[in-house]
Amino acid sequence: MQEPGHTQEWSSTAPIKTRDGNQTLARGLKALLAVVDSKDGLSVQEVGELLGVHRSIAYRMLQTLVDFGLAARRSNGVYIPGARLATLAQAYQPELRDVSGPVMRELADRLQTTVSLFVEEGDTAVAIAMVEPMTSSHHLAFKPGMRTPLMRGAAGYAILAGGPPTPGEPEAVILAREVGYARSHAEIEAGQYAVAAWIPSTRACLNLISYRQDIIDGAGPAMRRAADKVGRLLRRKE
Repeated sequence: MQEPGHTQEWSSTAPIKTRDGNQTLARGLKALLAVVDSKDGLSVQEVGELLGVHRSIAYRMLQTLVDFGLAARRSNGVYIPGARLATLAQAYQPELRDVSGPVMRELADRLQTTVSLFVEEGDTAVAIAMVEPMTSSHHLAFKPGMRTPLMRGAAGYAILAGGPPTPGEPEAVILAREVGYARSHAEIEAGQYAVAAWIPSTRACLNLISYRQDIIDGAGPAMRRAADKVGRLLRRKE
């Protein structure tokens, strides 16, 4: 179990798929993602080794990211995420994020654990926003961008349960439709419990993850009510 006062940082659990195309662009995007996912930033040498290119090439890529505000260079030569990334993040699903935010805040503080917003992307569920409780030091935290398979874990189950039944779907999805929310245990990370509820008329869900089973056991109905509230707020904006 996680010690009080500490948070666990998540990273993507699914690799980024690439297709044939512009190699320079692909490398630049990989460099950007590597910098974003790094905890303390990356040096030119580290990016070069990661991409398998000479440090001079890595340097030019990183400097281009800096020129566009997507990366920033510290005085020690390490590259970190740039401020413009915040603008790009806000541009993705702004209405869903704006409506969900206050609901997630209330839920996180009441249940004393982190609540996240996941959306469907291909065959994965991707976290695009998260809210940590303000009054508790015992919770899980992760970066937006975390990916989980749709066919494994509460977030994926909930998104699938919000759609029509399909042949071969997991039993957890069928059960989620019956009770109004999905649950999972240790399917994404060892020891973790999760509960998620789909947001009506979207391919998105609210998701809660905790090492404490007692929190998860009582959270399902609250997650369902919160997801329904987000759905109603979205309909009012139509």
